[in-house]
Order: sequence, then C-alpha cells, then structure tokens
Amino acid sequence: QVQLVESGVGLVQAGGSLRLSCAASENILSFNFIGWYQQAPGKQRELVAGIMGGGRTNYLDSVKGRFTISRDNAKNRVYLQMNSLKPEDSGVYYCMGRVFREFWGQGTQVTVSS
Repeated sequence: QVQLVESGVGLVQAGGSLRLSCAASENILSFNFIGWYQQAPGKQRELVAGIMGGGRTNYLDSVKGRFTISRDNAKNRVYLQMNSLKPEDSGVYYCMGRVFREFWGQGTQVTVSS
C-alpha cells in the first residue's frame, strides 16, 4: 500500500514562509504525478502545485511566484516551499501521488494570520 505522509504544520504571520514535506513510501519516480492540494474552510480541495514524473511543474495562478514545488529523489520526498504567505493560503494541505490510482496523505494544517 502506497503511503504519503505530510509534515510542516505551521502557524505563520502574513508575509512569512513555510515548507511542507511529503514523504512517500515508494520511489517517487514511480509516480506519474505528485501534487499539493489546499482545502480552505468551506471550499473544495484545489490543486495549488504539481510535478510530473518528468519534472515539469504547474501552479495555481494565485501562488505563482510565491510557491515552489520540488522533489528529492534520494529521500523520496516532495516539498512545497511557500513564501509571501497570505491569510487566504490557510487551510489543510494534502499531498496526492498518482501511480495506477491516486493516493492521498492525511493532510497538514497551515494557518496564516493577518
């Protein structure tokens, strides 16, 4: 069973930075896609950043230039570096990896205070 575990729960002030980490139980190069999703209170889960197996990345428009997704193949980890955080970035962040189907982590809370 593929497992993804997020870490990096944090409470930061607006303008601050936070790095989230997603640890995979499998070789992350076996995933054809890994993404970070945000679920804000009362809203649907939304993809904010993703990385394809070949390394190509994509971002939600509202986080472009502030968030960076990256991976460490040796550690089987995917990171989300979040800079210039805004209160609207608050929510539960989930890591999702797709191999033959989607696997989700348990989520980690990010709170950005104004």
